Amino acid sequence: MTGSTASPTSRTVPSHEDRPVYVVGGGPGGLAAAHALRARGVRAVVLERADHVGASWRRHYDRLHLHTTRRLSGLPGLPMPRRFGRWVSRDNVVRYLEKYAEHHELEIITGVEVSRVERSGDDWVLHATGGRELTGGAVVVATGHNHTPRLPDWPGRAAYPGELLHAADYRNAAPFTGRDVLVVGVGNTGAEIAVDLAEGGASRVRLAVRTAPHIVRRSTAGWAAQYTGILCRRLPVRLVDRLAGPLARISIPDLSAHGLPRPDTGLYSRVREGAIPVQDVGLIDAVRTGRVEVVAAVDGFEEGEVLLSDGTRISPDAVVAATGYRRGLEDLVGHLGVLDGRGRPTVHGARSPRNAPGLHFTGFTNPISGMFRELALDAEKIAKAVARRAARTRAAGRP
Repeated sequence: MTGSTASPTSRTVPSHEDRPVYVVGGGPGGLAAAHALRARGVRAVVLERADHVGASWRRHYDRLHLHTTRRLSGLPGLPMPRRFGRWVSRDNVVRYLEKYAEHHELEIITGVEVSRVERSGDDWVLHATGGRELTGGAVVVATGHNHTPRLPDWPGRAAYPGELLHAADYRNAAPFTGRDVLVVGVGNTGAEIAVDLAEGGASRVRLAVRTAPHIVRRSTAGWAAQYTGILCRRLPVRLVDRLAGPLARISIPDLSAHGLPRPDTGLYSRVREGAIPVQDVGLIDAVRTGRVEVVAAVDGFEEGEVLLSDGTRISPDAVVAATGYRRGLEDLVGHLGVLDGRGRPTVHGARSPRNAPGLHFTGFTNPISGMFRELALDAEKIAKAVARRAARTRAAGRP
């Protein structure tokens, strides 16, 4: 029974009497939750809309590596192989997820998309592909932090004659050899794509920045930034902010002359607002040497040119928008009152919303301690909570 190649017709959809826990999404969070549930004797069925597990990882750009260490990125019950190296590549992440599903013999149905989740008495009903209605005792939503690409509705965007694509559609620098490219957004994705373009033969690379990011070294003298991130989560925000400033001045050169001033807000304060520090994988050197030029934020498009917030007009051949993603949860669970004003779950992990017992979310935060590490911890907590709730239900004499 393998998870990565199962098709919707290769399995029997569980019956009403089975009432398994349905896990929506076959990425690392969903697979980890499914295994943790099975380990506690709870039947878990993963529903994945793509044809394979780890679909979002398969779509990432070629250069991508985990910014967290291999040792701290393994999911429950299966460490990542040492041969993958300290910083695991995109392709090896996909191999690991395929092996994880196979190793744990997870029950996965691919090619099934869940459009809506509803409460029905003590159960949950999932409306899925082909008009199916699946009934489960609990639901774990693990559709991913990077679900739906967000492309700003810039004025004049539709009339722009150059190539405009979201970072989700960027694979490598080959199609941009000899071209002038503007990358919009200085998160980790935008920074890494800009470096990839500069190293991959683009004639000119500019990086549009609205708010100067905090930049950290991925590793210093063998000490991974992830270790610091884990420690920071246990410390007060103000203390971390105070400590981060001097450390940044020691480890990160001042790039103000190149358009990247030091941020005027605390590192951890920004993290709590959702802005993760940029891990340096070549951006500092690229900016210092002029291979990546920092420019002002994009305000719109006009007469074939890109308008920047400082009044400058530029004419790149292509624009890569590293402008983030939406969670895409509104249609799925928005009617249940479990999302905040930004479309994010109000709770995650072991906690269920008060008005939706048995509904869990994983993978919708972006922690500095490492996404895979937190997904692994969440999986164990969710499984414990679901098993406890099932035991209480049985004790009460309900079926």
